[in-house]
Amino acid sequence: MSSVIASTRFSVLDRSRTREGHTHPEALRDTVRLAGELEGLGYHRLWVSEHHGVPGVAGSAPTVLAAAVAAATRTIRVGTGGVMLPNHRPLVVAEQFGVLESLFPGRIDMGLGRSVGFTDGVRRALGRDKEDAEDFEAQLRELLGWFRGTSPTGVHARPAEGLTVPPFVLAMGEGAGIAARAGLPMVIGDFRNRERMRRGIDHYREHFRPSPWASEPYVVVSGTVAVAGTPEEARRLLIPEAWAMAYSRTHGTFPPLPPAERVEALSMTGKERGFYESGLTGHIAGTEEQVAHELETVLKETGAQEVLVTTSTYDREALLDSYRRLAAITSG
Repeated sequence: MSSVIASTRFSVLDRSRTREGHTHPEALRDTVRLAGELEGLGYHRLWVSEHHGVPGVAGSAPTVLAAAVAAATRTIRVGTGGVMLPNHRPLVVAEQFGVLESLFPGRIDMGLGRSVGFTDGVRRALGRDKEDAEDFEAQLRELLGWFRGTSPTGVHARPAEGLTVPPFVLAMGEGAGIAARAGLPMVIGDFRNRERMRRGIDHYREHFRPSPWASEPYVVVSGTVAVAGTPEEARRLLIPEAWAMAYSRTHGTFPPLPPAERVEALSMTGKERGFYESGLTGHIAGTEEQVAHELETVLKETGAQEVLVTTSTYDREALLDSYRRLAAITSG
């Protein structure tokens, strides 16, 4: 194993993707079950996501799901990838993470994003609009202030005040600059646009200001990694998500994951086929040897300290096998 892979942390974001023929509760229980498997394999963190009104995602309340994951595990770090801060009052977010950290001390991460809903309908239901994302930097400062007890309101966040819950900024678009100015670790993706990823990382490192939360830059690169016995099997892991993305781009709604064989039998429109083929490219996928080589390349290009794997697929057993194979690569 290469020294650059050996010195890198590997973590997982599980989006609690729903699957055709399976329920939302099953998807949530799959995430909790996966956390235990990943803990046994030596992964550093398991993060969960926030999506609202999306048929293909069961994870709508990440701090609630994080509590279930943390209760079902003992050592793996647990967090959010992320809580979408514009959807919430910073005080309430601080209180939620204060409760999590109090119950599971030293294991909780606070990954924070700036998205405000997948559709206009969801944004209306949340009482938000696209402009709310522009306030993310101020919301972030307010949130961190609740942990430091610096709110000008005279109110104190219980039990958050005085606790240290590591914050991470999910960097999309403006996120790299915000993470740098705030002096926070940054999560950036994805592997399909390496040049954009590198530009974001360079900007982050160049403008990073040390803070009480981080004395130096910390970069987490995120994306899909699929490992299997053959390149063809690894590619099949990518098929359900690639079709779901293509469907969402052409129909405006993000569906549950279908089995790969159903997608392969579909007759697609030209537009659907274009999005689908695009969705299959640029990921890190292949045999152990191929994936190890590609990971080494990405890590040398980016200098990242951590990889957050975001793979979703219909076949949960094949997904777990992929994580087992990846763990064997990364632990030597």
